[in-house]
Amino acid sequence: MKAVLREQFERLALRGAELESVLSDPAVTADNKRYCSLLKEQAEVQAVLSRWARFRQRESDLAAAQELLSGEGTAQADMADMAREEAEQAQAELLVLSTELQAALLPKDPDDTRSCYVEIRAGTGGDESALFAGDLLRMYLRDGERNGFRAEILSASQSDLGGYKEVVLRVEGDGAFGRLKFESGGHRVQRVPATESQGRIHTSACTVAVMAEPDEAQEVQLSPADLRIDTFRASGAGGQHINKTDSAVRITHLPTGLVAECQDDRSQHRNKARAMQVLAARLRDRERAERAAHEAATRKSLVGSGDRSDRIRTYNFPQGRVTDHRINLTLYKLGAVMDGDLGDLVAALRAAQVAEELQALETGRGLA
Repeated sequence: MKAVLREQFERLALRGAELESVLSDPAVTADNKRYCSLLKEQAEVQAVLSRWARFRQRESDLAAAQELLSGEGTAQADMADMAREEAEQAQAELLVLSTELQAALLPKDPDDTRSCYVEIRAGTGGDESALFAGDLLRMYLRDGERNGFRAEILSASQSDLGGYKEVVLRVEGDGAFGRLKFESGGHRVQRVPATESQGRIHTSACTVAVMAEPDEAQEVQLSPADLRIDTFRASGAGGQHINKTDSAVRITHLPTGLVAECQDDRSQHRNKARAMQVLAARLRDRERAERAAHEAATRKSLVGSGDRSDRIRTYNFPQGRVTDHRINLTLYKLGAVMDGDLGDLVAALRAAQVAEELQALETGRGLA
């Protein structure tokens, strides 16, 4: 591990000692909000320092084993196998600990723990694109089930063949945005459409946008003067369950032209509240995209800026493969992925992001 990173852990040890002293101050314990915040920081710092202590111990173990292996004589020869095994185990553990420790130094995205909104829109490809949008919706719903998230459809515009021209999904759960944020961008599908009589492979596309749900304390302030609110009758299957009142709500943010609507609930009040949340999330996503575009001018972003025109992934059905173009990863498990098994993709994207940030950290660009 490089000296510049070791210095970071030494400074972290000083912070740990400082926190221990501060938390014993009666004035701090009397301020419940500050006390809880510092207590949480102390737990995070101690978890890292515990790994750091283990890392140094294993470094010592490795050095001792290597010293034994470099010795001569019968006694050393008898212990050689044991020393060699100890050295191999220490090296393997040090590699894992080094990666974990360096990742712990990276700044955390405060939005990663939030719930999120997922917008899927059909793009080029007509009906086949709309059908693929439906497939993507099912993929994210199944992924949510696998990870204990609660997902609900807020609004949907169905196509004639059963797909979706547009669908907005809310995924609720701790870490939902952190898991799905890499999905923003263009998704391309290559397959023989159900409507194709000649058996020819077609290429279609959908766009996906994933936005963190705003924190109520940090929610975007929306001026009533900037909003146009329209109500309309929600679409339904008919029969006794048809919505007979104008409960659906569409809100337009006039300065930006952004629109959000919700018709999931029979209550106009609840639909309005939910549409306001979606609109706030879209405004935050717009700000995030603008910041990302600015940062990309000086440093290329690994996972893209969330630009809807980015082609991030291709799903090739004839070959049973899925390729993520951002990290040049190809998996021959398309069926499992479409069934919501996104674990390998998410893990690879996270690892690539961490690797890039660690490189910046090691060269000093990420140090304060």
